Amino acid sequence: MPFPFVRTSSALLAFPLILAACGSDGGPVGENANAPPASGDPTVAALAPGEAQPVQFEASDGVTVHGAWYPAKEPAATILLFHQAGANKAEYATIAPMLAKAGYNALAIDQRSGGDMFGGTNETVAGIGGSAPDYEAALADMDAALAWARTKGEPVIVWGSSYSAALAFLLAAQHPGEIAALLTFSPGEYLKDKQAVRQAASKVSIPIFTMAADGKEANAAMAILSAVPRETNEPVVPQHDAHGSSTLIAAENPKGAEANRAEVMAFLKQVTQ
Repeated sequence: MPFPFVRTSSALLAFPLILAACGSDGGPVGENANAPPASGDPTVAALAPGEAQPVQFEASDGVTVHGAWYPAKEPAATILLFHQAGANKAEYATIAPMLAKAGYNALAIDQRSGGDMFGGTNETVAGIGGSAPDYEAALADMDAALAWARTKGEPVIVWGSSYSAALAFLLAAQHPGEIAALLTFSPGEYLKDKQAVRQAASKVSIPIFTMAADGKEANAAMAILSAVPRETNEPVVPQHDAHGSSTLIAAENPKGAEANRAEVMAFLKQVTQ
């Protein structure tokens, strides 16, 4: 299916909403892929594209955030990969190498609200003795990841899955001019304030790519996108999909992952040219 875009007077901005098979915010179980323990210097020029190095850095409140860094040989951008509820950086074990090989640095982190889904361990959660009860707490980890990524010198693109897709709008609203584009997979009003995401979206004017499950999830995503101060596209409905970023994982979405990855890569190419 062709990838639609909306042209404005100043720039080419994309707002596709891709409807998918439904899943809960707790998310589906993903592929088994354990990320290595986090430690060491995040400078990884010697790594091959698609190969990861463990990294760690501190959030503003002193929490140590663990992640996996996938450098590209000649990066067009740095993409921050944030996981869904109950999960960890292993949600991106097959996605991040694809991005690095395509020419995008990728940093997948363990947010303090998460768990052991997708066959991985959330090392940030382990470090604080348990998952944070509120999704909003993870915004500090995302903020720290953004600061870390900006030191790399490339444009930064933020990618969120489920609750982190909601937080991605808050992050972009709080950092105007620091984020080049958003990719949000199954966003919704998952926070305590059920208007917080929509209110943040009203302050975001960068290119946005959204995938969401059919039905209530799609309606929730459209409600958020309708607040963005730009024209949005009509929904594009793929034949097969899954919740959050797992829509791009072949083990979770064997009939649709390849096509959905193609949609994502088309968007990334468009916003980084």
